[in-house]
Amino acid sequence: MPYFNFDLVVGAEFKNQGGMILENTDYAIDKADSLANELCIVRPELRSTGCAVRVTDGDSNELYRTPLETIGRG
Repeated sequence: MPYFNFDLVVGAEFKNQGGMILENTDYAIDKADSLANELCIVRPELRSTGCAVRVTDGDSNELYRTPLETIGRG
């Protein structure tokens, strides 16, 4: 099973939020969306700053990025 890393993207900075072994990329995308949703709740000030959560693989290739500003709206 592959290892995925999750970063909080703030401007040009990537702040590591941890990593985990997951079955596939679809699960990693679900985790990134969940992390973005949680960050919007606990850090609502990040919504309007262009922050995002990104997923990278073990070779540091970016696989997915979800902006915090679109999470939690509705």
